[in-house]
Amino acid sequence: MAGGGKAHLRDPETVLMRAEDLVVEFPLGRGRVVKAVSGISLDVKQGETLGLVGESGCGKSTTAKSLIQLPPPTSGTISYSGIELTSLDDEALRTARTDLQMIFQDPISSLNPRRRIGDVVAEPLRVWGPHDRGEQTLLVNEMLEAVGIDPAVALDKRPHEFSGGQCQRISIARALVLNPQVIICDEPVSALDVSVQAQILNMLEDLKSAYGLTLVFIAHDLAVVKNISDRVAVMYLGKLCEVSESNELYENPAHPYTELLFGSSPLPDPTAKLDITMVEEGDIPSPIDPPSGCRFRTRCEYATERCAEEEPIMRKISKDHFVACHHPLVPVSEMAGVSA
Repeated sequence: MAGGGKAHLRDPETVLMRAEDLVVEFPLGRGRVVKAVSGISLDVKQGETLGLVGESGCGKSTTAKSLIQLPPPTSGTISYSGIELTSLDDEALRTARTDLQMIFQDPISSLNPRRRIGDVVAEPLRVWGPHDRGEQTLLVNEMLEAVGIDPAVALDKRPHEFSGGQCQRISIARALVLNPQVIICDEPVSALDVSVQAQILNMLEDLKSAYGLTLVFIAHDLAVVKNISDRVAVMYLGKLCEVSESNELYENPAHPYTELLFGSSPLPDPTAKLDITMVEEGDIPSPIDPPSGCRFRTRCEYATERCAEEEPIMRKISKDHFVACHHPLVPVSEMAGVSA
């Protein structure tokens, strides 16, 4: 899978954020590097939710963080609303980041345990304004109420006095207080109970509609990603393997790795029969020395010699459905006449 290409990218004039040929590497010394993200391209439209899925260590979080330059990519370009973020100086980047906020995976450790909730949510305002304390208090109260937290109860308390779900709501309030355009959600519900997950997801949908937000949503739970995302990108070992409209991807996965992911997700049905025909082969390769050609080939039952020699490129198989695979899981007739 793992392939390159930009067939899945849309007209730059129609998207809010766009990354091209994104590479993120971490040096290990002695000339070795961890190839966390290897030349991927993606985009997201205003008001859209882009879901990122894949195994742990595939580069989802690194990709999302690099969109807001945390850390800056090793190479590649990232444009937001016509601004090339990778070319900005430190001060200009700080200003641009007010439009790009992040919700972190661990809701408790992302909040300063020594500060009161009112100060935690107000901190962005004290840096960027408004600087009038009365206006700040009004905005903080508005954001806490928007996420279902009573300001009268919460303002003078500290994070340890709240549950994980409440802390995540407070983190979301802090992200919203500067009225951002894009929010990066890095597995925002993975540390929460299932019932609380549903509350947070419903709240994110409501906030998205109320504030006109654009979301990049990372999760391991494939059902969550399907329900909240408009478009889904599947990652494996630092590469994109498939990009599609959400329902189309789940109904017709075209990449062997996508099929493997879906097959690994249990159905909430005690009467469902287990599929024992799907077998995962081989060990997960190292991102320090990934396989040649298609990075998924060492675990793929359909792999051929071509997969080892030639990296697959993204190509279109149907409307808004793209796959990087030499042997996609679709009938040949469906591929006929479709340009790459």
